[in-house]
Amino acid sequence: MKVVLQRVSQASVTIDSKIVADIQKGLLVLVGMEDADTQEDIDWLVGKITKIRIFDDENHVMNLSIQDIDGDIIVVSQFTLHASTKKGNRPSYIKASKPEVAIPLYENFVKHLETELGKKNTVFVISMN
Repeated sequence: MKVVLQRVSQASVTIDSKIVADIQKGLLVLVGMEDADTQEDIDWLVGKITKIRIFDDENHVMNLSIQDIDGDIIVVSQFTLHASTKKGNRPSYIKASKPEVAIPLYENFVKHLETELGKKNTVFVISMN
């Protein structure tokens, strides 16, 4: 499992000219699944995402977590995080899970993240293509 975390003051996801997710201060999380990922990986990563202190406190020091600021999260499935570019000029996605494996892992990740944050109003987006 690979993730990219981006702190945002606002973020949205638009599909076919329609906004499907919109948040204010929080995180945009790109997540890529691979077949070897387990519940242990999900537990560890969700713990890290919810507790990592990357938001500024009143002294402008990165000392607050997403939980501390009561922020929201957009999660986007992104298989391209597993691209291998070692050979040739065309990326290989052989390590990325196929949808039949990735979607249940992704949904489990989202559910665990919601539980850890203790709120349902966090926005999650599936973008598997």
